[in-house]
Amino acid sequence: MIGRQVILTNRAFTLEELYDFMKDHWDVNEGGSFILGRPTKASIEEYILMPATQRFMTIVYPRKAGGMFSKDNKVILSTADTPAGAFEGLGQALPTGNIFIGAAQMKSLKSSEAERKGPAEEVLLRYTEYMKKILGEAGYLK
Repeated sequence: MIGRQVILTNRAFTLEELYDFMKDHWDVNEGGSFILGRPTKASIEEYILMPATQRFMTIVYPRKAGGMFSKDNKVILSTADTPAGAFEGLGQALPTGNIFIGAAQMKSLKSSEAERKGPAEEVLLRYTEYMKKILGEAGYLK
């Protein structure tokens, strides 16, 4: 399970520039639709949001080169909880004194992990390949 993909670019993008680039180059018939927003109300940053599964979405965001942790310009695609998935995750984290409820929480957690490592990961990889394709065609890959 990877959960995060990094595409190195030869130029820096702001989130708005990346969003505009995608509006101009992303074929929604081939790659699906996307919006600009926050994955959950508690999210600090905005991202480009794309559907993956019921519990998970793919988020896209740029990072500029500079500093200790970011030596290259990049576009990052990552798996994130949908609002429903985040709420479910909170419920799974609450301790209960009832062993039967705890067992049900564990079963749900396992199916959530299987969804994240399976279908959500597959969607992430497909989005990444398509993003590489359009960035490459525009001459922006490093």
